[in-house]
Amino acid sequence: MEAAEPAAAPVPALHLQQLAKRFGQKVAVDGLTLAVPQGSLFGLVGPNGAGKTTTLSMATGLLRPDHGAAAVLGRDVWRDPAAAKAIMGVLPDGVHLFDRLTGAELLRYTGLLRGMPETDVVARASDLLGALGLDGTGGTAVADYSAGMRKKIALACALIHAPSLLVLDEPFESVDPVSGEAIRAILRGFVASGGTVVLSSHVMELVESLCDRVAVVAEGRLLATGTLDEVRAGTSLQHRFVQLVGREALGTETLAWLRSASR
Repeated sequence: MEAAEPAAAPVPALHLQQLAKRFGQKVAVDGLTLAVPQGSLFGLVGPNGAGKTTTLSMATGLLRPDHGAAAVLGRDVWRDPAAAKAIMGVLPDGVHLFDRLTGAELLRYTGLLRGMPETDVVARASDLLGALGLDGTGGTAVADYSAGMRKKIALACALIHAPSLLVLDEPFESVDPVSGEAIRAILRGFVASGGTVVLSSHVMELVESLCDRVAVVAEGRLLATGTLDEVRAGTSLQHRFVQLVGREALGTETLAWLRSASR
C-alpha cells in the first residue's frame, strides 16, 4: 500500500515577498518578507516611521512596490488585483471618505460598488451601524462625524462584503474605550468564523491583549515574527519591543529641567 502524500501547507492569508519601497533617498521598506497564516489575528507593530503603513499599502494594492510581491490567499495583488481585492477588506490610515454622503448612504454605495445585492447591503448596513454604536447616525452626513465615528464607519465599509482578509491600519486610533471593546468583539468573532485580521499599531498593550501572532518592524525591516509568546520570549511585548528596536527609554534625568521647583 502506497504511503499517502503529505498534505500541502495551507496558503497564507497574506504573503509578502521581498517588498521594498523607497521615497527619494529614504528607504521606507527594505526587502520585507512575511507570511500571515489563515485564521490568525495578526499584529504588525513598530515605532512611528517604521514602514507599517507603507507595507500595508503595498500589500493591499494602494501603493506599487519598487520590488517584491504580495498575495492574498494565493491571488497576486498586482497581477490579479480584482481577484485579490474582492476577498479583502481594507481600512487605510487617514482614509478619505465621501463625507457628503450620510453613513447609511456611504455603506450602500460601498456595498453596491462591491457588487452586492441591494437587499443584502441594506440589511448588513443596519447590522454594522448597530454593532459599531452608530445606530441613530445613519442619516447624518459623514462630514459631521467625529474622528472616532469616521474610523468606525470606515471599518463598516471594510466589513460590509464579508471579506476573507481584513487589513486595518491603526483601527483603534481616536476610538473611545466602549467602541474599542465593540470593535475587539467584532474582530474576534470574525477570526473565530474563519477570517483573518492584520492590524498595525504602535500600542503594545493593545496588540498583546488582542492578537495571537505578531511581527515587529523597524526602519522598514522585519525584526521578529511568530506567535505572541514566541516574539515576547517570556517578557512583556513592550519590553521585548524596546529590546528589538534598540532604543532605550528616556530616563527622568534626561529632562531634569521639567521637575518644577517652588519659585
